[in-house]
Amino acid sequence: MNLFAHIARLARRFRRREDGTATIEFVILFPAIMTLFFSSVEVGIFLTRSVMLDRALDLNVRALRLGALNPATHDELKRRICEDALIFKDCPNAVLIELTPISRSAWNLPSGNLKCVNRSEDIQPAVEFNTGAENEIMLVRACAVLNPFFGSTRMVMGVPLDDSGGMVISSASTFVNEP
Repeated sequence: MNLFAHIARLARRFRRREDGTATIEFVILFPAIMTLFFSSVEVGIFLTRSVMLDRALDLNVRALRLGALNPATHDELKRRICEDALIFKDCPNAVLIELTPISRSAWNLPSGNLKCVNRSEDIQPAVEFNTGAENEIMLVRACAVLNPFFGSTRMVMGVPLDDSGGMVISSASTFVNEP
């Protein structure tokens, strides 16, 4: 028997077999389905964290606006935001708060990007915390750097990560100081 004919006969017999086809489909589809599942969980956690930061900032901006935040310091505002944010791990070391007055004549908003915690450095960026005067428009910005829930976040969500691998979540609010 010719070797080529023998190989051709084995190949035809192999092509007719159908056992193992479900395994091949599973191997091809399982990574795609799991990536979709983990992506949806990661997006849900990211959005929940973002909403919780917005909520915490809004609650405490109200207290700041009405003068109920006593003492009105950066550390006290950060402490209260961390209490209200609920789901931030190591919140005091993950959040920076900036409070800046806005001139009503020039309407100059703070220039540059929002400053966030730099987890790769011991000294954190300096942020402005000026409680302003009566009837002055104030801009409050909060920035949190948090670890992603899954390691595949960069590939899935396209969210830029900082040097330490953390996702940046930010929130802003404005108010007018009550007289």
